[in-house]
Amino acid sequence: SSSAASDVYKRQRIVSLLAETEMCVCDLAAALEMSQSAISHQLRTLRDLHLVRWRRTGRQVFYTLDDEHVADLFQRALEHVGHEGE
Repeated sequence: SSSAASDVYKRQRIVSLLAETEMCVCDLAAALEMSQSAISHQLRTLRDLHLVRWRRTGRQVFYTLDDEHVADLFQRALEHVGHEGE
């Protein structure tokens, strides 16, 4: 369905940002022009898939990719997609 494809795209954008740096939910929401609740929903799925981890500092929750393997797999996937058109 288009909703499922949209969710995959949203999660891909989140992973792309988190591949660069750790971010809080509010910064992810601002960067992606999405509500914090929508970002939290997508992050819950990414957590369940063990792709991201989180830490709490006061009232803020910060997310990062779970480990270097996740970052490496994401980068390889982007490279693969880039080679499809060649």
